[in-house]
Amino acid sequence: DFITKYRTCRQQVRVSLGKVDHHEGMSSDDELPPTEMTEFQKSKDDILEDSRKIFEDVRVDFSDIGQILLKFQEWKEKFPDSYCDAYISLCLPKLLNPLIRAQLISWNPLEQNFVELEEMPWFRAIEEFSDAKNVSGSK
Repeated sequence: DFITKYRTCRQQVRVSLGKVDHHEGMSSDDELPPTEMTEFQKSKDDILEDSRKIFEDVRVDFSDIGQILLKFQEWKEKFPDSYCDAYISLCLPKLLNPLIRAQLISWNPLEQNFVELEEMPWFRAIEEFSDAKNVSGSK
């Protein structure tokens, strides 16, 4: 099978290079040549730089999740019938999806100093909006 052939090939490369410190079953990502690691890091940096530019020409009212949810909360309070008729609870996930994805581009849960999802500003804004919705709904 493909995986066995790939592992055999990697093992032959390690043997030919004289690397005997590899333990079977351990990740071989550290064995990437420095040129590949440099290319990967450059590609990653380019993607992160491009992602920062996505919303640079957008007003904060339309690029900040907290501000967007505040507008919806105001709509719900002022015009509850039209808010309900527009099925906003079904629309919000699709509306916020690109904004959240843009913020998660650099998030890596495998890093030592990663931020928990629950601690991210967008998560807290959605959580507060949901709590406000539940409080006003219970009245």
